Amino acid sequence: MSSQLEKSKLCFIGGGNMAGAIIGGLVTKGIDKQNIYVSEPWDVNREKIAATGVRTSASNIEASQDAELLVLAVKPQVTKGVCQELAGAWAARTSLPLIVSIAAGITLESLKEWFKLADGRSPHIIRVMPNTPALLGEGASGLFASDDVSQAEKDLAASLLASVSKVTEWVDREELIDVVTGLSGSGPAYFFAVVEHLIESGISLGLTRDQATRLAKQTCYGAGKMLVESSDEPAQLRRNVTSPKGTTEAALKSFETSGLKEAVDKAVKAAADRGKELGETLAKS
Repeated sequence: MSSQLEKSKLCFIGGGNMAGAIIGGLVTKGIDKQNIYVSEPWDVNREKIAATGVRTSASNIEASQDAELLVLAVKPQVTKGVCQELAGAWAARTSLPLIVSIAAGITLESLKEWFKLADGRSPHIIRVMPNTPALLGEGASGLFASDDVSQAEKDLAASLLASVSKVTEWVDREELIDVVTGLSGSGPAYFFAVVEHLIESGISLGLTRDQATRLAKQTCYGAGKMLVESSDEPAQLRRNVTSPKGTTEAALKSFETSGLKEAVDKAVKAAADRGKELGETLAKS
């Protein structure tokens, strides 16, 4: 945890699951709760966030007035209005907060335009794509910064994400954030879908649902741990458990015949394309 993050006044616009995960990570790592101010319109979410001991408000303007780093954690469809509301309230500020946006698909160009003040100033902005394992402190995040973002600001954002992410990857082209969305942002759902199908396959072949569920969950957990902790590449780990003419080889050949590689490629591209499309659509709104 960087000393700069520990000293910074942090604001979260939106107190949903992802914001809540980051806030929880910051609190766990010792960030002063009084330095965290969260704006959340929904009473239930706001009360849940307030229970952690941080400051809360239903007003975006109130929560952001002294912020040095602002996490934009609202739904893409309302992002424009929120940005414009904040920009309209910051006219008297001599310095603007660093913006960390986790709004899927919204481009830097759109964010800069929506955050532009009447005097032409706009804040420095970093786009981030986290994923839901951040809720357990096991997230993976991709980041991209606008050209005016300093190294110190990048370090601050990376430290923020490190509170809930085991992996933080900077990309050098903005369009690669959409690829991150397709790979790791949406990736947990692909993993869960595979586990669903493993369970159903086990049931169809005679196991009880409880048996199939326990076996599938632990198999995937154990395999994931091997992936993270082993120095071997995934392909080598696969080869290690694939005996010639054995059961695993038979299954993998079935995957190949069914077009697993093509199916995965199409899924990741579909998610990436949807992220790009979402940004383009909202930019025109």
